[in-house]
Amino acid sequence: MIRELDTVVLMHDIEEYCLMKGDIGTVVHCYGDGKAYEVEFVSADGRTIAVITLSHTDIRLMDSKEILHVRKISLQAA
Repeated sequence: MIRELDTVVLMHDIEEYCLMKGDIGTVVHCYGDGKAYEVEFVSADGRTIAVITLSHTDIRLMDSKEILHVRKISLQAA
């Protein structure tokens, strides 16, 4: 079950927000019985890139045995 403040992984690209599959976000709000989530994605310096509403099919919990990865974001998103 996904809860507020959980670290989640994006399951597909969302070009509108310059987000890519595998990007890491934090759940900042849960709606209903896990039907939707507000997820915040931030840059390394703490700037918010996007806060968007996603469904349980858009994200998954990050596994403790996974490693984080770094990539550059486009200037439009920064």
